[in-house]
Amino acid sequence: MSIPIPSNEFDRVIRLSEYDLDYTDLESQFKDLAKLAAKVAGTEISLVNLIDSFSQWSVSTHGLPTMQMPREDAVCSYTIMGEEAFEVKDLTKDERFNNKFYVKDDPNLTYYWGIPLKDERGFNLGALCVMDKNFKELSPEKTDLLKIIADEIVNRLKILLSIQQLKSKMSDMKQNNKRVAHDIRGPLGGIIGLAQVIKEQGKDNSLDEVLEFIQLIQKSGKSLLELADDILSENFQETQKPQINPHTELNLELLKEKLLDMYGVQAKQKGVGLTIDIEGKDLELPFNKNKLVQVIGNLISNAIKFTSSSGKVELKMQLLNKENEQNTLEVQVKDNGVGLSPEKIDEILQGGAKSLKGTGGETGYGFGLALVRHLVIGMSGTMEIKSVPGEYSLFTIKLPV
Repeated sequence: MSIPIPSNEFDRVIRLSEYDLDYTDLESQFKDLAKLAAKVAGTEISLVNLIDSFSQWSVSTHGLPTMQMPREDAVCSYTIMGEEAFEVKDLTKDERFNNKFYVKDDPNLTYYWGIPLKDERGFNLGALCVMDKNFKELSPEKTDLLKIIADEIVNRLKILLSIQQLKSKMSDMKQNNKRVAHDIRGPLGGIIGLAQVIKEQGKDNSLDEVLEFIQLIQKSGKSLLELADDILSENFQETQKPQINPHTELNLELLKEKLLDMYGVQAKQKGVGLTIDIEGKDLELPFNKNKLVQVIGNLISNAIKFTSSSGKVELKMQLLNKENEQNTLEVQVKDNGVGLSPEKIDEILQGGAKSLKGTGGETGYGFGLALVRHLVIGMSGTMEIKSVPGEYSLFTIKLPV
């Protein structure tokens, strides 16, 4: 059964991507609110869920471990359709949900109540929900409190976004300091060199006062040059191991680990082999993580969706370095799934791709690859697609980092 899709879905997933959230690192941010929601409702379980193009991410939970599930399995996919709370009094009697694993098997849920997490721009980023094995009756007072908790979750997401933007600006300032330092080193070197020449010839010309003045210029110039070197070194030697700022940066090894943590379960659930290889020598070189997980994650989810059980998805990453040019991250995602026709490839690259069913009957939304294309273009990157129908698909993106 296909689930409903919000009319503003493409703008909604773009908005969620702007938060640039690490879904695996948010539990502590909302753990208290998830627990409070369960206590208020009197339920065994509560979830803080964010819903992207393919998946529902339970980023913080009470009564269950954090998890990821296909979007078509999530009750909250219905919750984000509206403005108000969505309630299902008996999941076992609702044909939309009575065959879901969490109803038929452990934890054998019966009751659901959820409220959209709507941000200030009007986009439902996900939902706060409470669930239980037994029927519950929530009073108006309890539902009002749950709405207040949902508002606080959105407020914290807004704060995380503001912090992310501030850190990005600080990173830009740091890079600007480096550029300024590089710019002043050349002229200062020239001044010092000229002063040295005049100093060497000054006695022959008996220019004692000029010589003294030039010596002062030389001394001041050296001090400024040392200051520029301090800015460039940023208090550590270039020979030391590059340091990672976990809030704004990744390296190839950390990116590989994060992608396996986030999407390995999805692949395992479908019986698809997922491998990630990193190439080149710059495995520990830091680079800006801006939206990389959103871009690559959507490619991985899409590949898994269109690969049959026992198939494989292979990802390769490397940093391409050219002297005096910005580093480029190259990512290749290849699957041995259903493949793409030339017409379908053209649709994707033109931004007009339509939704298709996955090999396991997964609902297609038509927004995952559109989001990737949108983000790649916005990051001044490129995307190429090669495919043979019935054999493989290969997506290659290159992003300046």
